[in-house]
Amino acid sequence: MNTHTGRVFVTAVVSAFVLARAVAAGPVSAAPAPLQAVELPAAIALALDHHPGLRAAAEDVAATEADVIQAGRRPNPELAWLREGHRAGSRTTTLQVNQPIELGGKRAARIAVAEGALAVAGGAQQERRQSLRADVIAAYYAALGARERLQQAQATFELAGKGLAAVDRRVAAGKVSPIDAGKARLAQADARLDEARAQADLAIALASLQTLTGHAVEPKGGTAPLPDPGPLPALQAAAADGPAVRHARRQLALRQAQVALERANRLPDVTLTVGSQRDEQLGGRQAVVGLAVPLPLFDRNSGNVAAARARTRQAEASLQASELAAQGEATAAWLRYRQARDEALVLERDVVTEARAVYESTLRGFDFGKFGYLDVLDAQRTWFGARARHLQATQDAWQAHAALLRLTPHEETRP
Repeated sequence: MNTHTGRVFVTAVVSAFVLARAVAAGPVSAAPAPLQAVELPAAIALALDHHPGLRAAAEDVAATEADVIQAGRRPNPELAWLREGHRAGSRTTTLQVNQPIELGGKRAARIAVAEGALAVAGGAQQERRQSLRADVIAAYYAALGARERLQQAQATFELAGKGLAAVDRRVAAGKVSPIDAGKARLAQADARLDEARAQADLAIALASLQTLTGHAVEPKGGTAPLPDPGPLPALQAAAADGPAVRHARRQLALRQAQVALERANRLPDVTLTVGSQRDEQLGGRQAVVGLAVPLPLFDRNSGNVAAARARTRQAEASLQASELAAQGEATAAWLRYRQARDEALVLERDVVTEARAVYESTLRGFDFGKFGYLDVLDAQRTWFGARARHLQATQDAWQAHAALLRLTPHEETRP
């Protein structure tokens, strides 16, 4: 036996051993609990109803709504009691009410800031819903793709078994070398390992989908047709009003409201005092009226005004950066989706079908002695490779589609 033949037999033995270990280990369980098959809209509804991240965002909105109510409250009055002197008959007792009066539109400015914060929180809630929706779509089609890859791996293992049976028949008939049988066993072992890997990938994909929906679910049916992405200018225009840009605009409005509040705080508030004073020495009462006005000699709130203006300029720059980023990300996602979609369509329409026909013809020719087993293996690898490329291109297209959904407004998030 020459060196090449020895290496082939060693490889076949090792592969057969790996195959035996894989079969003994058994398939990887996709989920410990029974799975409920759901369509994509149902999976999205489950996630929107039960995801804790959305509940946290809703509580943030409720808190900022309470902040708006609190911002509209006026200052409470102060009740004061004063006594001057200790000797009976010469003491003076004063009872007065002090009422702070806000000037310069502070209350309206404070309400505007709270309402700006409410808009930011509400926008963050809408953005979280849209992002979660895109995450569910990506996870849903990832699980679908993993399931289809598992089905392909199972079919590949079955075909590898048929190929091995065909080789064994020709070896028994003395028409081919036993080395070809070793190669066939190696192909079968590789197919079995691919099947085990596909089972693990499906379990991971289902776990991700169940984490988002909060339920033990799996995709129902097959992969939907990939939608047309539409023209790029339309997508860029939509991205210019997407969640990230809207968030930056709300942040800018909030910063501008904070500037107005700090400017209003430059004007001091006055305190009006109304009361009654009793003088025991005079034996009578007299009215007390006063007005206290702080003198802005040392603190004119200039530091807070300057800081608020700087944060406003920062928000303006952030808005410009968000607009540029949205345009770039939308263009990149559109190009990725278009390329992956076109590749998937071409592979499905032309390459996969033709590669399968070539494999089946080569296998029939091998049975009649027209082709060697290396030709069969080459045709089989070409077919399997085309199918794998088609599945990967489809998966890449759906991932890019989910990225587009994150960048553009959705019906649920439109004002």
